[in-house]
Amino acid sequence: MRAELWRQAYWPPVLWNAGLSYHAGPLPGEPVDGNFESVGGARVHYVDRGSGAPVVLLHGFASSLEIWNRLIPMLSRDHRVIAVDLKGFGWSDRPQGDYSPRAQAALVWALLDKRGIEQATLVGHSWGASVALAMALGAGKRTSRLVLYNAWAYEAQMSMSFRWSRSLGIGETLFRLYDSNWARGHLAFGFHKPVHVTPDLVARLKSRMDRPGARAAALATLRAMNFVQQQTRYTSLRMPALILWGQHDSISGPAFGRQLASDLCGELVVFPRCGHFPMIEATEASNATLHRFLFTARS
Repeated sequence: MRAELWRQAYWPPVLWNAGLSYHAGPLPGEPVDGNFESVGGARVHYVDRGSGAPVVLLHGFASSLEIWNRLIPMLSRDHRVIAVDLKGFGWSDRPQGDYSPRAQAALVWALLDKRGIEQATLVGHSWGASVALAMALGAGKRTSRLVLYNAWAYEAQMSMSFRWSRSLGIGETLFRLYDSNWARGHLAFGFHKPVHVTPDLVARLKSRMDRPGARAAALATLRAMNFVQQQTRYTSLRMPALILWGQHDSISGPAFGRQLASDLCGELVVFPRCGHFPMIEATEASNATLHRFLFTARS
């Protein structure tokens, strides 16, 4: 309450509210042939391809299901692949509400219920890994395996800028000022090899953040990244787990991968000359590792 009074006194509403309205319903330019389902108070965009044992793909913060474009064709040859634009991202709704990993987890399970999927392997990247973990914690019997790429799932991973953005209007101001330079810097920090930070990739990230409601939803997601209670329960999970990590991840170093592998009693694979996106910078190696894990865990 005191923090809110301080914000009202020292941060004019024009600064901390400007340009951060939410949005529900179809978005301008959405794919006309896209798959959408209304679940958990949101209209969710997803891809459903292939047949076989289900695998669910969950993207990271400020990303979308497109991050899995190099994995889906290979994976869908032997599995039914469900890739989801989590609430607030991609082409999914950006309504006001709960953007915590637990709330996102409930939404994805509701989507899987509508798709007739009882049990699945959960694959998450970065913040999407925290959603996968929340799904497993909430429905362990429905989670056959966990695969986590450069997981963002511990309170200690929160940067100072993320912590500042949680309150006092700073987050509203920062997201209001998000531009192409910020998008380029965000991506450059995530990749080990600068060649991956292309003008097209920068433009696509900026375009996603410019969609109606995107900045409000991103800030709500950031503020809901409170992992203190969730992370104490990771050691209770005992399904097969694979942790994939880029050796040169500047966003979250491999030490967190080792911690997560220990908590989950899982296997850790670290890719050299790779940053925060193994599915892009180590496509063949990471795809092969995932393929081997899925079939080994099944046998």
